Amino acid sequence: MASLGDSNAVYSSVKDYYGKVLESSKDLKTSACTAGAAPHAIVRKIIKTIPSAVNDKFYGCGNPIPLGIEGKDVLDLGSGSGRDCYVAAALVGPQGSVTGVDMTDEQLQTARENIDAFGTTLGYTPNLKFVTGYIEELKAAGISDSSADICISNCVINLSPNKKLVLQGVFDALRSGGELYFSDVYADQQLPSSVRTHDVLLGECIGGALFTQEFEQMAVNIGFARPRVLSVGHIAINDAELQGLVGGAKFYSILYRLFKVPQEQALDSFVAEYKGGIEGHEDEYMLDVDHVFGRGKRVQVDANTAAVLSSAWLAGFFKVDKVEAADGLEPAASTTATEVLMEQAYNSSSSNSGSSSCCAPKEEASGCCPPKKESSGCCPPKKESTDCCPPKKESTDCCPPKKESSGCCSSKTSNPSTCC
Repeated sequence: MASLGDSNAVYSSVKDYYGKVLESSKDLKTSACTAGAAPHAIVRKIIKTIPSAVNDKFYGCGNPIPLGIEGKDVLDLGSGSGRDCYVAAALVGPQGSVTGVDMTDEQLQTARENIDAFGTTLGYTPNLKFVTGYIEELKAAGISDSSADICISNCVINLSPNKKLVLQGVFDALRSGGELYFSDVYADQQLPSSVRTHDVLLGECIGGALFTQEFEQMAVNIGFARPRVLSVGHIAINDAELQGLVGGAKFYSILYRLFKVPQEQALDSFVAEYKGGIEGHEDEYMLDVDHVFGRGKRVQVDANTAAVLSSAWLAGFFKVDKVEAADGLEPAASTTATEVLMEQAYNSSSSNSGSSSCCAPKEEASGCCPPKKESSGCCPPKKESTDCCPPKKESTDCCPPKKESSGCCSSKTSNPSTCC
């Protein structure tokens, strides 16, 4: 069995699992690598243009690709078959660049050999490349300091035997104002060694899940501003043997945002206004579960949020002013504890017969949940949703490849969350 303290053993275990054991996402034993909300409509449209070989070997627990990144330089940790990199390449356009880092030869081969075909679809050759390396050693993989505007990662950092080294490397690689925008798997408690050393649980992104409190403190200690949560979903473990091993521990897919901006603690009052301009978020922008900005509306924010909106890559889309008093405005939103969000996701999952939470609180989903309706689960209670995937049609974006689905919560599957 591989131990997280033995890096070489972990690397070998993960390489075997993703390079040889899994042939497609249908081989997974938990919803960890298929959980999460449906991608934005813009992203779904791009996914349909990506070569099927890339989509077929995609494993992820969310949709960690922000919109509005045209011209940006993007770094993907653990890029796998390259699906997220292909999406990002289309979003950044010919003036931006995307670099994927992965250690698995089989996945890298798939990612590299489909670039030309995708370029033909785009109508230009994307600035897209894939390098062999470990996410704990970005410099050795050729990633220079201050070279990326945005770093993305999809259910990979949990696989690392040294997560602190990963976060430090990302912090160094990001330019000032950059962001680590990523989905990963977390636990609601410390995990015993029997879980952390189990090869299948490691490969399924369960064995390496960090305790959320431990992760958030680690990020702040490295220098990131306060971690922000964009969505939380409960992860179902469908294999009885694996469920017995994890005992009472609960696991969640969480989309975090870590900004490389000053960690402000001032008590000054600030007012922020979203100016619009981000395609796909024309009328409002969701920074995190507690901060949703309507275009043209002035919102009181704390110093930390003001620093993100005025200093990060989002600065061009916001106007931020320091004010003596924000008369007539609601007080700045408080931060909802991650533990509270996790409990809400678990309760929603239980009430919806095992489907994981698909939509973040206060967030309108673009695919899995009905539009213009707040939802705390993948599908509204007592109603089967057909928004996630077209009925009786094979999909290559929202649902696992080569699997027919009749909606978000299919009666033919024991794991509805695999649809999103």
